[in-house]
Amino acid sequence: MTPIKPMYAKVKALPMCVASAMAVSAACTEHVYAEQVFNTAFLSDGLSNAQIADLSKLQSSQQQLPGVYRVEIYANDEYVLTRDIEFVEKQNAQDNTGLAPCLDIKLLESFGVNTSAYPELLNPQESTCLDISQAIEGANSRFQFSKQKLYIDLPQIALKNQVRGYIPPEQWDAGINAIFLNYRLSGYNNSGSATAGKGLYLSVDSGLNLGSWQLRHSGSFNYSSDDNFSSHEWTNLNTYLQKTLIPIKSQLRIGDGATDGSVFDSFGYRGVELSTADAMYPDSQQGYAPNVRGVAKSNAKVVIRQNNNIVYQINVAPGPFLIQDLNPAFGSGDLHVSVEESDGSIQSYLVPYSSLPILQREGRTRYSVLAGEFRNGIRSDREKETVVQATIVHGLDKGLSIYGGSQLSKNYQSGLIGFGSNMGRFGAFSFDLTHAKSELVDGSKHSGQSMRFLYSKSLLRSGTSFQLLGYRYSTRGFYTLNDVFYGQMSDNYGEAETQDGNLATVGITANGYDLNHTKKGRLQANISHSMGQYGSVYFAANQQSYWGTSKKDEWVQAGYNGAWNGVSYSFGVSRNMFSQLEKANTMYTANVSFPLDRLRSKANFRDSTWANTYATASTTQNSDGNNAYLVGINGTLLKDRNLNYSIRQGYVTDQGSAGSINANYNGTYGNIGAGYSYDGNNNRFSYSATGGMLLHKDGLTFGQTLGDTSILVKAPGAKGVKVENYNGVKTDWRGYAILPYASEYRLNRVALDSNSFDSNLEINSNVSNVVPIRGAIGRATFDTSIGVRALINIQYKGQPIPYASNVTVTGGKTSGMAAEFGQVYMTGLPLKGVLDIAWGDTAEQKCVADYDISTADLSLAIQQFTVECK
Repeated sequence: MTPIKPMYAKVKALPMCVASAMAVSAACTEHVYAEQVFNTAFLSDGLSNAQIADLSKLQSSQQQLPGVYRVEIYANDEYVLTRDIEFVEKQNAQDNTGLAPCLDIKLLESFGVNTSAYPELLNPQESTCLDISQAIEGANSRFQFSKQKLYIDLPQIALKNQVRGYIPPEQWDAGINAIFLNYRLSGYNNSGSATAGKGLYLSVDSGLNLGSWQLRHSGSFNYSSDDNFSSHEWTNLNTYLQKTLIPIKSQLRIGDGATDGSVFDSFGYRGVELSTADAMYPDSQQGYAPNVRGVAKSNAKVVIRQNNNIVYQINVAPGPFLIQDLNPAFGSGDLHVSVEESDGSIQSYLVPYSSLPILQREGRTRYSVLAGEFRNGIRSDREKETVVQATIVHGLDKGLSIYGGSQLSKNYQSGLIGFGSNMGRFGAFSFDLTHAKSELVDGSKHSGQSMRFLYSKSLLRSGTSFQLLGYRYSTRGFYTLNDVFYGQMSDNYGEAETQDGNLATVGITANGYDLNHTKKGRLQANISHSMGQYGSVYFAANQQSYWGTSKKDEWVQAGYNGAWNGVSYSFGVSRNMFSQLEKANTMYTANVSFPLDRLRSKANFRDSTWANTYATASTTQNSDGNNAYLVGINGTLLKDRNLNYSIRQGYVTDQGSAGSINANYNGTYGNIGAGYSYDGNNNRFSYSATGGMLLHKDGLTFGQTLGDTSILVKAPGAKGVKVENYNGVKTDWRGYAILPYASEYRLNRVALDSNSFDSNLEINSNVSNVVPIRGAIGRATFDTSIGVRALINIQYKGQPIPYASNVTVTGGKTSGMAAEFGQVYMTGLPLKGVLDIAWGDTAEQKCVADYDISTADLSLAIQQFTVECK
């Protein structure tokens, strides 16, 4: 007797039976029907007189019409670019759209295809419309029509060996022919019993790009005036011509320049230099530059000098400041920082700066060769003496690099040899030995040696980073090239008596090179440590000893930065001791910042004035008892948050009550700023303006300051459109904008913010990609269509045109398809034009219609009108 199964077992088996039946049904259906077909007769709704356009090409459930589509292209699932691709009909297409992309040789090379290995790709008759599935074994394409994405699958054997993310030279763009001009203006006007006067500083950078040749010129104007004296001076900083030499991955520079300082100490020259362009390599290193920290007591001017040249100048608000975008003119050489307060006091200190020789990968060689006149920034008998320098660094296996070089001039000859090693988790170091023969300005001859050891290490797990640790020892007879060309043989230091921000007298040697007391030993360190949620600490120090004296230069900075529940705070201490002085100067600082939106954490501050607003408090104290206490608020305003402001009030020893207000606006055509500060003895008004202008074949475009490499946005007619990720940048009244900075030899994605489009603007794609070479002005062009949006009723012989008729504007790209009763919705429609209508292939199934809506009310979101097709 067969046992009776319980009810739950029957219920459990039911889904299996249903699934089996569905599987059999699906198998049978697949066998009987090859594809699903849409019957266009349904569109007629059974009416005998209904007219329908020829839709035979759309009867397949997945088949698409051939033509040109703007698609995002992915090669082996990695995004490459967005562009218009022509698709043609193809039997048995792999993606069932019935279409195959027309690809050309240049596009395949952009994917990294080794086209030289496939001679059939070079056939000129087929090079403009290649079928990669036929030309390259194992390759195929998939067109995802719903998302307008084209996927190209390529076998690894067909690709060139290259680093992921590296852009091949075939895609590098020399940019457009253009002329540009940058300006940076800063000034002040002081009134009061202590210091009364005014000053103005203007720097100008200009350039001309013709193909891959680039001409550059920089100059500055400095003006100062008080009750008894005024002065003004224009200085030509540098002029040079440069060209990128892609075949040898090098850069040619003719004119004024500075060596990179990776092997020898950097110096300025006027001549010719040919050197390796590191950025062309995927493993390029951008070099090292120190962060400059300090504290301003009032609205102050920060001036950074290197080898007697001003390399950076900026107006800062009261409180701590951090300069991270420093680009020194020389690859090494101490930075002399002066913080010039509104009351005339000056805080001066040195920031050590030297570069670690760049370690090279196995088999790679980096070189530099130059010949020219030495430029030292001061007038001397040796200003125009000829110098020849050659350096080379070569990478060996196991992380070892060797390097060497030589410097030759009439009064100086030196040779250097060294090696460096990447020791993995133990860090990286380099060691070199230099021998030099020198003839000083008094005619005496000397020879000596110098040994240098540098170390760098990042302990990621512990959070500690040894950014640079170094020691250098020089014998008594050793001099550098800069010593010989800069140095003085005098016991008179030529000190300029100034006052620092804490009213302590500080004497600074006129040029830093006293050959009676040559440099002996130098120890420097820059260490930081992250403690995660508990903040971070940093320590930086430098000590320089001299032959012939027991006195030393010492500079130390240490501090702590932290944050808790949105509140950020920092503490710091600095100590400066110059060998010419008997007393050290020590300064202590403390700062705290509190976000005001924390007062009401659940409130919506997105569009409120209080969004991104912080309350701040700070204090500075020094060893002489000169103290400052300041409180205030700062934040950003406007919809795009491109207006920065700060307000401070406090007390300063010997000056009494003090306060300041500052504002800076980042705009489409540049940046402007202004500030006012006061204390018991002085009033100071400061201002600044920066910007750039670019002259190109389409006209003159104004914008923010152009960097070494920049991009011009061209979107004709697209007025006031914002550019993503560029604060304050948007197109001008003609549809042009300047993107002030770009990555050289790398893919730069330029995207227009679609939320800022006008109702009459249509753009096929709001994303463009540019890969500029160094110094180039790339161009990101967008295909725009300016016109109205319209709902058009089209009639033919007194009847609406057939359903699904194709409608296009003659000579344009605007198109649409007829709905019921001959209605067509179109965007980007010109005010006047001709419409081409087609519902079949024969002449009887086509007609044209003229229209003119120039007198219509264009304030309406959508225009509606009727035309007769003939």
